[in-house]
Amino acid sequence: MDSRTFGRVTLTLPGLDEPGLYLSNVQSLEGGRGAVQDFQYADADLRMLDLADTQLLRGRITDLRTGRASLDQLHLNSIEFSGCDFGSAQWRKSKLSRVAFRNCKIMGGVLDDLTLDDVLFENCKLDYTAFSGLRATGPVVFSQCVLTEASFTECDLTDGIFDGCTLRLTEFAKGRYKGLDLRGNDLSSLLGVARLSKVIIDRTQQLELAQALLAELQVTYGEDLDEPR
Repeated sequence: MDSRTFGRVTLTLPGLDEPGLYLSNVQSLEGGRGAVQDFQYADADLRMLDLADTQLLRGRITDLRTGRASLDQLHLNSIEFSGCDFGSAQWRKSKLSRVAFRNCKIMGGVLDDLTLDDVLFENCKLDYTAFSGLRATGPVVFSQCVLTEASFTECDLTDGIFDGCTLRLTEFAKGRYKGLDLRGNDLSSLLGVARLSKVIIDRTQQLELAQALLAELQVTYGEDLDEPR
């Protein structure tokens, strides 16, 4: 079984190279009886990807490109996405277990009401994407991702990890972040710093958090005030 360790967390990855497992090529992710299993799906260029009430079990999805994606009530188990561009994806009410996204793009998308268990986002571009109602029931890791102006609202990211990510104007709104590991990131331009109770940082990041908080409070320094005439 493949696994990787990030900080205090060991992430279980899709086991797609196990002896005896054969992945057959498919031309669509819409399977009979709502399930696609033991598959490879590659080099698709779609105007729209529309999937609902579908199970994807043990498979690789490589170089999928779509202008828009509407994904609703999916169940993914042991799935690897590589080099995929989901455009402005709308992804709702789904469960992802042992899923890895590598070198993928979701720009300005909405990920709402997803349950994540052993999920890895690695080298992904997730700028301007709104994450809402995410629930981490197992390890969740964002590694070397770009999340410029992304937002997290009503999310439970307990014990999650952001590792070497770009978090410029990334906003953490109301949610649960206890044990969220933010070591190895520049935190100086975060939004919603006051909500990050009980997160994990390095001592050297204290100044970065202070800078972010002061910027958010819009304080004025006395020495910058004009002298009275």
